[in-house]
Amino acid sequence: MDFPFDLISDEEYERQRTLHEPLTQAVRELIDAGIRTDLDEAGVREARAAIEAVTERLRSVQRSQTSTLRHADTGRPLAWANPAVGVRNAIAPPMDIKHEDTGRCWAEFELGVAYEGPPGLVHGGICALVLDHILGEAASDGLTKPLFTGTITLRYLRGTPLGRLRAEAFVERSEGIKTYARGYLGDTDGWSVEADGVFIRPAWARES
Repeated sequence: MDFPFDLISDEEYERQRTLHEPLTQAVRELIDAGIRTDLDEAGVREARAAIEAVTERLRSVQRSQTSTLRHADTGRPLAWANPAVGVRNAIAPPMDIKHEDTGRCWAEFELGVAYEGPPGLVHGGICALVLDHILGEAASDGLTKPLFTGTITLRYLRGTPLGRLRAEAFVERSEGIKTYARGYLGDTDGWSVEADGVFIRPAWARES
């Protein structure tokens, strides 16, 4: 068993990214504006009609299902819809993950009011999403190895403030089909969440 990928050249990737990234950011801004707006009733109804018209336009030509692309040069999968890093997913922060030669990876990104749990703080589930993804990036060597989250353990050290954040992760060790990764999330005041994850090589990958 293996997962299907559509190969995409570097040129085509850049074309699609340049086209769709600004649209995704516009939708991201729309989400933020919708949460914060204090328009009167007439203004809200007018905005709703405009949004529904744009939605209808975008739905006029659509794929029947999403697909994961694989970069033809690097072999790295490019999941446009991924909720952590997807270029075409407005709920993704997004995380622009950097990989160092040491195997450590990190990302700096903004989490605004759309990710709020307690007032002024990031929802704990969003912290888990961010850390699960970046631990997976480290464990799978940039998503180039087939691994899935087996378990992830979080320790919430304090509230994670909305705003500019940093996440880091690295592999502690590998034992057979298991890879053990560790990561952190926080701001300029230090780490607010620690995470340990165990990532498992699936049966179909073991067989191949």
